[in-house]
Amino acid sequence: MLEGPKVSQSELAKRFGVSQPQICRIIKNKERILSEWHRNGDPERKRKREGKDAALEAALLRWVESAPAADLPVSGSVLQLKAKHLAEALGRPTLEPSGSWLSRFEAHHSLAFKKPPSEKGDAEQPTAEQWAGAVLPSLLRSYAPSEIYACGETGVLLLASSPSKGESDGDRLTLLLCASANGSEKIPLWVVGENPRPHCLRGINLQQMPWSYHSSSLANMTAPLFTEWLRDFNEGMRHQGKSVLLLLTKHEAHPYLQLSNVRMVFVPVATTLAQPMDHGITSDFKDHYRRRLLRWQLAECGMGQLTLLDVLHMLAQAWGDVRPGLITSCFRAAGFGLNTSTEAPAPSLLSLEHRVLMDQELERDGEPVDGAEGMVEGEDMAEPMVQRCPSEREVWGSLATVRRYLEFRATSPDLFQAFYELEDVVHVVSAN
Repeated sequence: MLEGPKVSQSELAKRFGVSQPQICRIIKNKERILSEWHRNGDPERKRKREGKDAALEAALLRWVESAPAADLPVSGSVLQLKAKHLAEALGRPTLEPSGSWLSRFEAHHSLAFKKPPSEKGDAEQPTAEQWAGAVLPSLLRSYAPSEIYACGETGVLLLASSPSKGESDGDRLTLLLCASANGSEKIPLWVVGENPRPHCLRGINLQQMPWSYHSSSLANMTAPLFTEWLRDFNEGMRHQGKSVLLLLTKHEAHPYLQLSNVRMVFVPVATTLAQPMDHGITSDFKDHYRRRLLRWQLAECGMGQLTLLDVLHMLAQAWGDVRPGLITSCFRAAGFGLNTSTEAPAPSLLSLEHRVLMDQELERDGEPVDGAEGMVEGEDMAEPMVQRCPSEREVWGSLATVRRYLEFRATSPDLFQAFYELEDVVHVVSAN
Protein backbone atom coordinates (compact mmCIF):
# COMPACT_ATOMS: atom_id res chain seq x y z
CA MET A 1 0.00 0.00 0.00
CA LEU A 2 2.88 2.32 0.75
CA GLU A 3 4.25 1.70 -2.73
CA GLY A 4 0.90 2.16 -4.59
CA PRO A 5 -0.93 5.38 -5.46
CA LYS A 6 0.04 8.18 -3.11
CA VAL A 7 -2.19 8.32 -0.06
CA SER A 8 -1.86 10.86 2.73
CA GLN A 9 -0.76 9.79 6.17
CA SER A 10 -4.02 11.15 7.62
CA GLU A 11 -6.06 8.99 5.23
CA LEU A 12 -4.05 5.91 6.16
CA ALA A 13 -4.46 6.67 9.87
CA LYS A 14 -8.26 6.88 9.44
CA ARG A 15 -8.39 3.68 7.41
CA PHE A 16 -6.49 1.61 10.01
CA GLY A 17 -7.75 3.35 13.14
CA VAL A 18 -4.36 4.57 14.34
CA SER A 19 -2.79 7.95 14.88
CA GLN A 20 -0.99 9.90 12.13
CA PRO A 21 2.36 9.96 14.07
CA GLN A 22 2.21 6.16 14.24
CA ILE A 23 1.87 5.96 10.45
CA CYS A 24 4.80 8.37 10.16
CA ARG A 25 7.01 6.12 12.33
CA ILE A 26 6.06 3.05 10.30
CA ILE A 27 6.99 4.77 7.02
CA LYS A 28 10.25 6.02 8.50
CA ASN A 29 11.23 2.52 9.73
CA LYS A 30 9.81 0.62 6.77
CA GLU A 31 13.08 -1.09 5.76
CA ARG A 32 13.89 -2.30 9.27
CA ILE A 33 10.35 -3.56 9.90
CA LEU A 34 10.27 -5.47 6.60
CA SER A 35 13.71 -6.95 7.28
CA GLU A 36 12.69 -8.23 10.73
CA TRP A 37 9.38 -9.54 9.34
CA HIS A 38 11.15 -11.54 6.63
CA ARG A 39 13.73 -12.85 9.09
CA ASN A 40 11.09 -14.03 11.57
CA GLY A 41 9.15 -15.65 8.77
CA ASP A 42 5.78 -15.44 10.58
CA PRO A 43 3.23 -13.60 8.41
CA GLU A 44 0.63 -13.73 11.20
CA ARG A 45 2.72 -11.78 13.69
CA LYS A 46 1.29 -8.30 14.29
CA ARG A 47 3.68 -6.96 16.89
CA LYS A 48 7.31 -7.43 17.83
CA ARG A 49 7.90 -8.51 21.40
CA GLU A 50 11.39 -8.57 22.88
CA GLY A 51 12.27 -11.46 25.18
CA LYS A 52 13.01 -10.89 28.86
CA ASP A 53 16.70 -11.41 28.11
CA ALA A 54 17.07 -9.53 24.84
CA ALA A 55 20.87 -9.21 25.13
CA LEU A 56 21.24 -12.95 25.75
CA GLU A 57 18.93 -13.83 22.86
CA ALA A 58 20.78 -11.50 20.50
CA ALA A 59 24.16 -13.00 21.45
CA LEU A 60 22.82 -16.55 21.12
CA LEU A 61 21.27 -15.79 17.72
CA ARG A 62 24.59 -14.43 16.44
CA TRP A 63 26.29 -17.66 17.59
CA VAL A 64 23.63 -19.79 15.85
CA GLU A 65 24.06 -17.86 12.60
CA SER A 66 27.86 -18.29 12.72
CA ALA A 67 27.83 -21.97 13.73
CA PRO A 68 27.46 -23.48 10.20
CA ALA A 69 30.51 -21.58 8.92
CA ALA A 70 32.57 -22.99 11.81
CA ASP A 71 31.13 -26.50 11.25
CA LEU A 72 29.67 -26.56 14.76
CA PRO A 73 26.74 -28.90 15.56
CA VAL A 74 23.62 -27.08 16.75
CA SER A 75 20.87 -28.81 18.69
CA GLY A 76 18.50 -27.95 21.52
CA SER A 77 20.82 -29.27 24.24
CA VAL A 78 23.82 -27.51 22.72
CA LEU A 79 21.82 -24.26 22.59
CA GLN A 80 20.93 -24.56 26.28
CA LEU A 81 24.58 -25.09 27.20
CA LYS A 82 25.71 -22.16 25.04
CA ALA A 83 22.98 -19.94 26.49
CA LYS A 84 24.21 -20.74 30.02
CA HIS A 85 27.80 -19.84 29.09
CA LEU A 86 26.65 -16.59 27.45
CA ALA A 87 24.51 -15.75 30.49
CA GLU A 88 27.57 -16.12 32.74
CA ALA A 89 29.56 -13.88 30.40
CA LEU A 90 26.76 -11.28 30.59
CA GLY A 91 26.78 -11.31 34.39
CA ARG A 92 23.79 -13.63 34.84
CA PRO A 93 25.39 -16.74 36.44
CA THR A 94 22.13 -17.88 38.10
CA LEU A 95 20.15 -18.02 34.86
CA GLU A 96 19.18 -21.61 33.91
CA PRO A 97 17.83 -21.74 30.32
CA SER A 98 14.91 -24.18 30.59
CA GLY A 99 13.23 -26.22 27.88
CA SER A 100 10.34 -23.76 27.71
CA TRP A 101 12.77 -20.84 27.36
CA LEU A 102 14.49 -22.67 24.51
CA SER A 103 11.12 -23.37 22.81
CA ARG A 104 10.18 -19.69 22.97
CA PHE A 105 13.59 -18.70 21.60
CA GLU A 106 13.27 -21.13 18.68
CA ALA A 107 9.71 -19.99 17.91
CA HIS A 108 10.62 -16.32 18.20
CA HIS A 109 13.45 -16.69 15.69
CA SER A 110 11.84 -19.44 13.56
CA LEU A 111 14.60 -21.95 14.30
CA ALA A 112 14.30 -25.70 13.86
CA PHE A 113 17.08 -28.21 14.36
CA LYS A 114 17.41 -31.66 12.89
CA LYS A 115 18.67 -34.50 15.02
CA PRO A 116 22.36 -35.19 14.37
CA PRO A 117 23.13 -38.20 12.20
CA SER A 118 23.94 -41.27 14.28
CA GLU A 119 25.02 -44.82 13.95
CA LYS A 120 22.00 -47.02 13.28
CA GLY A 121 19.90 -47.44 16.40
CA ASP A 122 22.21 -45.58 18.80
CA ALA A 123 19.85 -42.66 19.42
CA GLU A 124 16.98 -45.02 20.27
CA GLN A 125 16.72 -47.38 23.21
CA PRO A 126 16.52 -51.03 22.04
CA THR A 127 14.08 -53.53 23.48
CA ALA A 128 15.33 -56.19 25.88
CA GLU A 129 15.15 -58.83 23.13
CA GLN A 130 17.05 -56.67 20.66
CA TRP A 131 19.67 -55.85 23.28
CA ALA A 132 20.38 -59.43 24.34
CA GLY A 133 20.08 -60.97 20.88
CA ALA A 134 21.84 -58.52 18.58
CA VAL A 135 23.03 -55.22 20.05
CA LEU A 136 25.13 -56.47 22.99
CA PRO A 137 26.96 -59.26 21.09
CA SER A 138 27.84 -56.79 18.33
CA LEU A 139 29.21 -54.28 20.82
CA LEU A 140 31.36 -56.92 22.55
CA ARG A 141 32.90 -57.85 19.21
CA SER A 142 33.66 -54.21 18.38
CA TYR A 143 35.15 -52.93 21.64
CA ALA A 144 37.74 -54.17 24.13
CA PRO A 145 36.79 -54.12 27.87
CA SER A 146 39.02 -51.08 28.43
CA GLU A 147 37.02 -49.25 25.72
CA ILE A 148 33.56 -49.91 27.21
CA TYR A 149 32.32 -47.39 29.77
CA ALA A 150 29.07 -47.12 31.70
CA CYS A 151 27.76 -44.03 33.43
CA GLY A 152 24.88 -43.47 35.79
CA GLU A 153 23.57 -41.06 38.38
CA THR A 154 22.74 -41.42 42.04
CA GLY A 155 21.94 -39.10 44.93
CA VAL A 156 23.19 -38.63 48.48
CA LEU A 157 21.72 -36.62 51.33
CA LEU A 158 23.77 -34.02 53.16
CA LEU A 159 23.96 -33.96 56.95
CA ALA A 160 21.92 -31.24 58.61
CA SER A 161 24.17 -28.30 59.34
CA SER A 162 24.03 -24.66 60.32
CA PRO A 163 25.79 -22.70 57.58
CA SER A 164 27.03 -19.26 58.43
CA LYS A 165 25.47 -16.08 57.09
CA GLY A 166 22.23 -17.89 56.28
CA GLU A 167 23.82 -19.70 53.35
CA SER A 168 22.52 -23.20 52.54
CA ASP A 169 24.16 -25.83 50.36
CA GLY A 170 20.85 -27.70 49.97
CA ASP A 171 19.76 -31.09 51.27
CA ARG A 172 21.09 -33.41 48.59
CA LEU A 173 23.66 -33.90 45.85
CA THR A 174 23.40 -35.69 42.51
CA LEU A 175 26.49 -37.64 41.48
CA LEU A 176 27.52 -38.89 38.04
CA LEU A 177 29.60 -42.08 38.15
CA CYS A 178 31.47 -43.46 35.14
CA ALA A 179 33.92 -46.37 34.89
CA SER A 180 35.42 -48.72 32.30
CA ALA A 181 34.37 -52.37 32.09
CA ASN A 182 37.74 -53.73 33.25
CA GLY A 183 37.89 -51.26 36.16
CA SER A 184 41.11 -49.70 34.87
CA GLU A 185 39.66 -46.17 34.80
CA LYS A 186 37.17 -44.39 37.00
CA ILE A 187 36.25 -40.93 35.71
CA PRO A 188 36.46 -38.25 38.45
CA LEU A 189 33.12 -37.59 40.11
CA TRP A 190 30.76 -34.97 38.77
CA VAL A 191 28.70 -33.52 41.63
CA VAL A 192 25.59 -31.37 41.21
CA GLY A 193 24.30 -29.29 44.12
CA GLU A 194 21.81 -26.46 44.59
CA ASN A 195 24.19 -23.68 45.66
CA PRO A 196 25.89 -22.10 42.63
CA ARG A 197 28.66 -20.52 44.72
CA PRO A 198 29.20 -22.36 48.01
CA HIS A 199 31.17 -20.29 50.49
CA CYS A 200 33.45 -23.23 51.37
CA LEU A 201 34.63 -23.55 47.74
CA ARG A 202 35.67 -19.94 47.29
CA GLY A 203 39.35 -19.37 46.68
CA ILE A 204 40.38 -22.99 46.13
CA ASN A 205 41.87 -24.30 42.89
CA LEU A 206 38.79 -26.10 41.53
CA GLN A 207 40.59 -27.20 38.35
CA GLN A 208 42.90 -29.48 40.37
CA MET A 209 40.31 -31.12 42.62
CA PRO A 210 39.59 -34.88 42.32
CA TRP A 211 35.94 -33.98 41.79
CA SER A 212 34.00 -31.40 39.79
CA TYR A 213 31.18 -29.37 41.38
CA HIS A 214 28.27 -27.84 39.43
CA SER A 215 24.86 -26.47 40.35
CA SER A 216 21.26 -26.56 39.19
CA SER A 217 17.86 -25.99 40.74
CA LEU A 218 16.94 -28.86 43.09
CA ALA A 219 20.44 -30.32 42.52
CA ASN A 220 19.17 -32.29 39.51
CA MET A 221 21.18 -33.37 36.48
CA THR A 222 20.06 -31.27 33.50
CA ALA A 223 20.56 -31.68 29.78
CA PRO A 224 23.01 -28.73 29.56
CA LEU A 225 25.09 -30.10 32.46
CA PHE A 226 25.13 -33.61 31.00
CA THR A 227 26.09 -32.20 27.59
CA GLU A 228 29.00 -30.39 29.24
CA TRP A 229 30.10 -33.62 30.95
CA LEU A 230 29.85 -35.53 27.64
CA ARG A 231 32.08 -33.02 25.88
CA ASP A 232 34.64 -33.15 28.71
CA PHE A 233 34.57 -36.96 28.61
CA ASN A 234 34.99 -36.96 24.84
CA GLU A 235 37.91 -34.55 25.11
CA GLY A 236 39.56 -36.79 27.69
CA MET A 237 39.24 -39.81 25.39
CA ARG A 238 40.61 -37.79 22.49
CA HIS A 239 43.70 -36.89 24.52
CA GLN A 240 44.20 -40.58 25.31
CA GLY A 241 43.78 -41.50 21.65
CA LYS A 242 40.85 -43.82 22.46
CA SER A 243 37.53 -44.38 20.69
CA VAL A 244 35.14 -45.74 23.30
CA LEU A 245 31.60 -46.95 23.87
CA LEU A 246 29.47 -45.20 26.51
CA LEU A 247 26.46 -47.07 27.94
CA LEU A 248 23.69 -45.08 29.60
CA THR A 249 19.94 -45.12 30.15
CA LYS A 250 17.63 -42.93 28.11
CA HIS A 251 16.41 -39.89 30.02
CA GLU A 252 15.31 -36.36 29.23
CA ALA A 253 18.53 -35.12 30.85
CA HIS A 254 20.62 -37.41 28.59
CA PRO A 255 20.62 -35.89 25.09
CA TYR A 256 22.17 -37.87 22.26
CA LEU A 257 25.29 -36.26 20.81
CA GLN A 258 27.48 -37.39 17.95
CA LEU A 259 31.01 -37.15 19.35
CA SER A 260 34.40 -37.72 17.79
CA ASN A 261 35.71 -40.32 20.25
CA VAL A 262 32.63 -41.50 22.14
CA ARG A 263 29.78 -43.62 20.78
CA MET A 264 26.67 -43.35 22.97
CA VAL A 265 24.37 -46.37 23.26
CA PHE A 266 21.21 -46.40 25.39
CA VAL A 267 20.64 -49.65 27.26
CA PRO A 268 17.17 -51.06 27.98
CA VAL A 269 15.73 -50.62 31.45
CA ALA A 270 13.24 -53.50 31.63
CA THR A 271 15.80 -56.31 31.70
CA THR A 272 18.29 -57.83 34.10
CA LEU A 273 20.97 -57.44 31.40
CA ALA A 274 20.99 -53.69 31.68
CA GLN A 275 23.00 -50.96 33.31
CA PRO A 276 26.20 -52.25 35.00
CA MET A 277 26.07 -49.40 37.51
CA ASP A 278 22.84 -50.88 38.92
CA HIS A 279 24.44 -54.30 39.55
CA GLY A 280 26.48 -53.21 42.55
CA ILE A 281 28.84 -50.39 41.57
CA THR A 282 26.57 -47.62 42.85
CA SER A 283 25.60 -49.47 46.05
CA ASP A 284 29.26 -50.30 46.84
CA PHE A 285 30.20 -46.65 46.34
CA LYS A 286 27.42 -45.54 48.71
CA ASP A 287 28.48 -48.11 51.32
CA HIS A 288 32.02 -46.70 51.28
CA TYR A 289 30.66 -43.15 51.58
CA ARG A 290 28.43 -44.07 54.55
CA ARG A 291 31.36 -45.81 56.24
CA ARG A 292 33.56 -42.75 55.87
CA LEU A 293 30.78 -40.47 57.07
CA LEU A 294 30.22 -42.62 60.16
CA ARG A 295 33.95 -42.75 60.83
CA TRP A 296 34.12 -38.96 60.68
CA GLN A 297 31.22 -38.66 63.14
CA LEU A 298 32.72 -41.15 65.60
CA ALA A 299 36.20 -39.64 65.51
CA GLU A 300 34.93 -36.04 65.59
CA CYS A 301 37.91 -35.29 63.42
CA GLY A 302 36.39 -32.13 62.05
CA MET A 303 37.26 -28.74 63.42
CA GLY A 304 33.61 -27.69 63.55
CA GLN A 305 30.67 -28.35 61.24
CA LEU A 306 30.91 -30.79 58.35
CA THR A 307 31.00 -28.65 55.20
CA LEU A 308 30.14 -29.35 51.59
CA LEU A 309 33.89 -29.36 50.88
CA ASP A 310 34.39 -32.13 53.47
CA VAL A 311 31.60 -34.15 51.83
CA LEU A 312 33.08 -33.71 48.34
CA HIS A 313 36.42 -35.11 49.56
CA MET A 314 34.64 -38.02 51.28
CA LEU A 315 32.78 -38.81 48.06
CA ALA A 316 36.03 -38.78 46.08
CA GLN A 317 37.60 -41.13 48.66
CA ALA A 318 34.57 -43.45 48.49
CA TRP A 319 34.77 -43.57 44.68
CA GLY A 320 38.46 -44.45 45.00
CA ASP A 321 37.52 -47.27 47.41
CA VAL A 322 35.48 -49.08 44.72
CA ARG A 323 37.79 -51.86 43.56
CA PRO A 324 38.42 -52.68 39.87
CA GLY A 325 37.51 -56.34 40.48
CA LEU A 326 34.04 -55.38 41.72
CA ILE A 327 33.46 -53.17 38.67
CA THR A 328 34.38 -56.04 36.33
CA SER A 329 32.04 -58.39 38.24
CA CYS A 330 29.16 -55.93 37.89
CA PHE A 331 29.72 -55.67 34.13
CA ARG A 332 29.63 -59.47 33.93
CA ALA A 333 26.40 -59.52 35.95
CA ALA A 334 24.93 -57.10 33.41
CA GLY A 335 25.62 -59.56 30.59
CA PHE A 336 29.07 -58.44 29.50
CA GLY A 337 31.00 -61.69 29.20
CA LEU A 338 34.39 -60.08 29.60
CA ASN A 339 37.49 -62.22 29.07
CA THR A 340 39.90 -60.02 30.94
CA SER A 341 42.07 -60.13 33.99
CA THR A 342 41.75 -56.99 36.01
CA GLU A 343 45.06 -55.23 36.25
CA ALA A 344 46.41 -54.76 39.74
CA PRO A 345 46.21 -51.15 40.87
CA ALA A 346 49.39 -49.14 40.95
CA PRO A 347 51.21 -49.40 44.30
CA SER A 348 50.18 -46.65 46.65
CA LEU A 349 52.56 -44.17 48.17
CA LEU A 350 51.73 -45.66 51.55
CA SER A 351 51.62 -49.38 50.77
CA LEU A 352 50.30 -52.13 53.02
CA GLU A 353 53.88 -53.09 53.96
CA HIS A 354 54.53 -49.56 55.16
CA ARG A 355 51.36 -49.67 57.25
CA VAL A 356 52.35 -52.98 58.87
CA LEU A 357 55.77 -51.57 59.73
CA MET A 358 54.16 -48.50 61.24
CA ASP A 359 51.87 -50.70 63.39
CA GLN A 360 54.85 -52.76 64.54
CA GLU A 361 56.66 -49.60 65.60
CA LEU A 362 53.62 -48.51 67.57
CA GLU A 363 53.35 -51.90 69.31
CA ARG A 364 56.90 -51.51 70.68
CA ASP A 365 55.40 -48.96 73.06
CA GLY A 366 58.45 -46.94 73.95
CA GLU A 367 61.30 -49.41 73.49
CA PRO A 368 64.62 -47.61 72.77
CA VAL A 369 65.60 -47.32 69.16
CA ASP A 370 68.80 -49.13 68.10
CA GLY A 371 71.82 -46.90 68.65
CA ALA A 372 70.25 -44.76 71.33
CA GLU A 373 72.41 -46.34 74.04
CA GLY A 374 75.72 -45.30 72.51
CA MET A 375 76.15 -42.18 74.62
CA VAL A 376 79.53 -41.68 76.31
CA GLU A 377 79.24 -42.37 80.02
CA GLY A 378 79.70 -39.33 82.18
CA GLU A 379 79.39 -36.87 79.35
CA ASP A 380 77.96 -33.64 80.64
CA MET A 381 75.02 -33.06 78.32
CA ALA A 382 71.62 -31.67 79.11
CA GLU A 383 68.94 -34.29 78.63
CA PRO A 384 66.74 -33.27 75.70
CA MET A 385 63.08 -32.64 76.39
CA VAL A 386 60.85 -35.57 75.43
CA GLN A 387 58.27 -34.54 72.85
CA ARG A 388 54.79 -35.54 73.90
CA CYS A 389 52.45 -37.42 71.57
CA PRO A 390 50.06 -35.03 69.82
CA SER A 391 46.40 -35.44 70.66
CA GLU A 392 43.97 -36.73 68.04
CA ARG A 393 42.44 -33.29 67.74
CA GLU A 394 45.86 -31.81 67.00
CA VAL A 395 46.52 -34.50 64.39
CA TRP A 396 43.18 -33.89 62.66
CA GLY A 397 43.85 -30.18 62.76
CA SER A 398 47.23 -30.71 61.11
CA LEU A 399 45.67 -32.90 58.42
CA ALA A 400 43.04 -30.23 57.80
CA THR A 401 45.84 -27.69 57.34
CA VAL A 402 47.64 -29.94 54.85
CA ARG A 403 44.42 -30.52 52.92
CA ARG A 404 43.71 -26.80 52.83
CA TYR A 405 47.21 -26.18 51.48
CA LEU A 406 46.63 -28.73 48.70
CA GLU A 407 43.25 -27.19 47.87
CA PHE A 408 45.00 -23.92 47.13
CA ARG A 409 48.35 -25.10 45.75
CA ALA A 410 47.88 -28.59 44.22
CA THR A 411 49.11 -28.96 40.65
CA SER A 412 47.34 -32.27 39.99
CA PRO A 413 44.25 -34.08 41.36
CA ASP A 414 46.49 -37.13 41.87
CA LEU A 415 48.16 -35.42 44.84
CA PHE A 416 44.93 -35.83 46.79
CA GLN A 417 45.13 -39.61 46.46
CA ALA A 418 48.37 -39.58 48.46
CA PHE A 419 46.72 -37.34 51.06
CA TYR A 420 43.66 -39.60 51.28
CA GLU A 421 45.93 -42.60 51.93
CA LEU A 422 47.76 -40.73 54.68
CA GLU A 423 44.42 -39.82 56.24
CA ASP A 424 43.37 -43.51 56.13
CA VAL A 425 46.60 -44.51 57.90
CA VAL A 426 45.90 -42.01 60.70
CA HIS A 427 42.37 -43.38 61.05
CA VAL A 428 43.74 -46.93 61.38
CA VAL A 429 46.29 -45.87 64.01
CA SER A 430 43.64 -43.90 65.89
CA ALA A 431 41.25 -46.84 65.90
CA ASN A 432 43.92 -49.12 67.41
